[in-house]
Amino acid sequence: MAVNTTPEAPLPVGEVSRLIGGWIDRLGAVWVEGQITQLSRRPGAGVVFLTLRDPSYDISVSVTCYRQVFDAVADVVSEGARVVVLAKPEWYAPRGQLSLRAAEIRPVGVGELLARLEQLKKALAREGLFAPERKKPLPFLPQLVGLVCGRASAAERDVLENARHRWPAVRFEVRNVAVQGVHAVPQVVQAVKELDAIDDVDVIIVARGGGSVEDLLPFSDEQLIRTVAQCRTPVVSAIGHEPDNPLLDHVADLRASTPTDAAKKVVPDVGEEYERVRLLRDRARRCVAALVDREERGLAHALARPSIQDPHRMIEVRADQVADLLDRARRCLRHQLDRAESELSHTHARVVALSPAATLKRGYAVLQKADGHAVRDPGEVTAGETLRARVSEGEFSVRVDT
Repeated sequence: MAVNTTPEAPLPVGEVSRLIGGWIDRLGAVWVEGQITQLSRRPGAGVVFLTLRDPSYDISVSVTCYRQVFDAVADVVSEGARVVVLAKPEWYAPRGQLSLRAAEIRPVGVGELLARLEQLKKALAREGLFAPERKKPLPFLPQLVGLVCGRASAAERDVLENARHRWPAVRFEVRNVAVQGVHAVPQVVQAVKELDAIDDVDVIIVARGGGSVEDLLPFSDEQLIRTVAQCRTPVVSAIGHEPDNPLLDHVADLRASTPTDAAKKVVPDVGEEYERVRLLRDRARRCVAALVDREERGLAHALARPSIQDPHRMIEVRADQVADLLDRARRCLRHQLDRAESELSHTHARVVALSPAATLKRGYAVLQKADGHAVRDPGEVTAGETLRARVSEGEFSVRVDT
């Protein structure tokens, strides 16, 4: 419940501390999971002090317990171990300090860790963070590679040496971080964010050597998984050895079995590329040579044709054919004209023979009346009528007697 206060009627510090203690007391006992970062067991002391930390959020809380509570798990619990604690929150009013009073401590076994990781994996998969369509392709030749790894670690050496052996001109932006323990998650997350913010970084490699399931837990942390999923830069996971499979492998754009394998997959081999270029150049040269040879053969075949070797021969042959056809046409035309002339002469002779003039030349005459009509019947004329007689050499008048 809220406390009513004013500048004129404030609460004393002791009262505020007492109220906070009362609120915390009402919380009751809770089960808390975390990682032990500090452990203090003073000889002869009846109380054990330890610090319980949440690696994902970088939050710690002090825990106290009686020696007999801790002795029950002392053989399997040490600094860095993950535990589940049944504790009641306590408020130390004189110092204003919160702590947990542990009544039971249980180590988190590998089986439990794996079961929780499997549950987290399924939950993240349902969100689509592991979907293949979300994965970004790696650049063929990265100019600047971001590397997140332990300081002076074998993973760092393997990546740098193998990458520079394959492509000496490649450059690296290295972020050395803790790769296990309570500080690993926040440091790796911060390093990935820093490298992703650099425009010149083409790809980011997160690498570490092998280790136990507990050692590799930071690379299955939900905060790290979501950070990698939001990166705009392609991320390569190179954690542990081939059998190791942290959740980072599923969200990363490419999984490498080892740090050495990551260097081989991210950076091309200059010798292999030279050889590939040589092979492609030889192939192109063979293709061009084959094309030129084919065209030369086609040109030689075309030049060997008679029409190309002696182009005038075709004209001469055609000219002879034209001359023969012209002579044939002339003969045919002449024959047609001669035959037409002969037929015309015969027709003219027949016409001339049958013409009235020819009849008149044979001594015949044509009698015509005054109106020009020829007399064909004696009954057509009368006595004393004057007619015109037409002969071959002219005409004259005649009179009808009786």
